[in-house]
Amino acid sequence: MRTPPNILFILTDQWRADCLGFSGHPVVETPYLDTLFAEGTSFSRAYSACPTCIPARAALWTGLRPENHGRTYYKDGEPWNYSQTLPQLLAGAGYHTQAVGKMHVHPPRKLLGFHNVVLHDGLLGFNRRNGKNYALADDYHLWLKERAGADACVSDTGLGVNSWAVNPWPYEERYHPTNWVATESIDFLRRRDREKPFFLTASFVRPHPPFDPPAHYLQRYLDKELPEPPVGDWADHEDAERKGLSAHFVQSGRVDPAQARRARAAYYALISHVDQQINRIFLTLQEEGIFDETMIVFASDHGEMLGDHNMWNKAMGYEGSARIPLIMRFPKSWEMPTQQVCSSVVELRDFLPTFCEIAGVSVPEPVDGRSLLPLCRGEQVPWRDHLHGQHEFGPKSNHWVTDACEKYLWYPHTGDEQLFDLVEDPAEERNLIAVRPERAAHWREILSQDIAQTQAQ
Repeated sequence: MRTPPNILFILTDQWRADCLGFSGHPVVETPYLDTLFAEGTSFSRAYSACPTCIPARAALWTGLRPENHGRTYYKDGEPWNYSQTLPQLLAGAGYHTQAVGKMHVHPPRKLLGFHNVVLHDGLLGFNRRNGKNYALADDYHLWLKERAGADACVSDTGLGVNSWAVNPWPYEERYHPTNWVATESIDFLRRRDREKPFFLTASFVRPHPPFDPPAHYLQRYLDKELPEPPVGDWADHEDAERKGLSAHFVQSGRVDPAQARRARAAYYALISHVDQQINRIFLTLQEEGIFDETMIVFASDHGEMLGDHNMWNKAMGYEGSARIPLIMRFPKSWEMPTQQVCSSVVELRDFLPTFCEIAGVSVPEPVDGRSLLPLCRGEQVPWRDHLHGQHEFGPKSNHWVTDACEKYLWYPHTGDEQLFDLVEDPAEERNLIAVRPERAAHWREILSQDIAQTQAQ
């Protein structure tokens, strides 16, 4: 029986699956994650079934699909009362557990089973709107004021939490929240209980807006020729209320091309910044002599439309929003395949049983996910034939199903349907709903059965 390994879980926020150097993106630079893939497995069809922060993280920590963890939409301020969570299970199995960065739970100081949380949840709009002292609920805010001045705030760029406007970080780079997550993670590695294996979650808020990269990262991409986003033959082309400039969600409509280009450049810059700070954690593992003994998992909670089909942000079933990066790199003694790409459809609910198997912990009931380790070993195991995703979002509420080859979307408020061939049309530019009626009927029936089964529970 293997000794339970150390586990480093690197979680990012709003990172698109295609924004990795090794996956073939034409401009994004991620040299350290590229190296991680060279020693591990990447999942090319990993998804977030309810792609906004809160429901995505509920699936991650509970192993449940949206209907069962109870969060099929984005809603702050609802208590997190789950009988079992991933950090709780690992702590109970003897792991020293620590989270650094974004949790996005309620109340914000809820540990979810971690021994300790060093918290930064971003701009904390919910606490601000409700008149609460957000500084007391967020360790980074106080840390920044102690170092950059009593008046310093992460919002000093003047950017909104979901805006595509851009402004470089106004303070020294070492004070950026991305650097802070790496610094606090390194501090834990140096102070940990060395008689126990550790489970460290380094949870970066970026590349989620605000788009505030350090200036030299931004300039790197402003100087590049950036690819234009795909725009489908079905896409909307108007944004009469200029919602793209607000701090709120915008899901459709064109924005000023120059501003949109800066937004893409800033997003890529934030990704490269996170990649470089991740390497600081890798260097510490090497200095501690435990890099080759540590299980490393990199993922995101959901993606970002980034102008695809004239949409920004998330909550939609399209690839830019719902598909996530996932890399797993095993301890060297496990002798697992490397530079392997797995195309099976996996989801955030699969993380809990995967981490449990890594740690040698029995998977409790109920759990909807399945361990990914057989796939990483290259085993031919029965797997889910499709994934059902959804998000309540007013008129844009949506359901979708995919088997990695096709995707069907249904909008219950309008009755609109879409069908995409992901093999021939990975950017989802051609709606085939009227062209392939037999395939549309096939997926319509599958989605109907999924919804009926959920309602019967």
